[in-house]
Amino acid sequence: MRNFPRSLSALALIPLVAACATPTVPTASQPGTARTPPPQRPVAVPPSRPKPVTPDGFMAPRVMSVAGLEFVIGARASQLEQTFGPARLDVLEGDARKLQFVGEACVLDVYLYPMSPGAEPTATYVDARRASDALDVDRVACAAALRR
Repeated sequence: MRNFPRSLSALALIPLVAACATPTVPTASQPGTARTPPPQRPVAVPPSRPKPVTPDGFMAPRVMSVAGLEFVIGARASQLEQTFGPARLDVLEGDARKLQFVGEACVLDVYLYPMSPGAEPTATYVDARRASDALDVDRVACAAALRR
């Protein structure tokens, strides 16, 4: 109990010491300092054209356009399996479908969507990555490497 007053005074000094360590914000009145403007928030850019939606709620998909993928984009699932062999994954979600093809070089994900209500889904988007670490690779090179 003899050290109680000493401990109390040490605790009282903590806020004072912390205040000394707080950095000061430069102001325009301090010589030799320039005030930096606050960071700007990114501005969201609205899409140029909204996707057309039919009365039944169908929304046409956006189709990827990449030179060298013409043999993939627009293909049906059966055509893709003729080109790449059996898919390792075949995932259905609503009217969309994802096929995944795998080889030593890469993993190719092909996304198929119907172009009109009730139509058979066709490939509209392709993604490619390395199997070892999932880093993105060139889509065209991956598709070419997996092609039979």
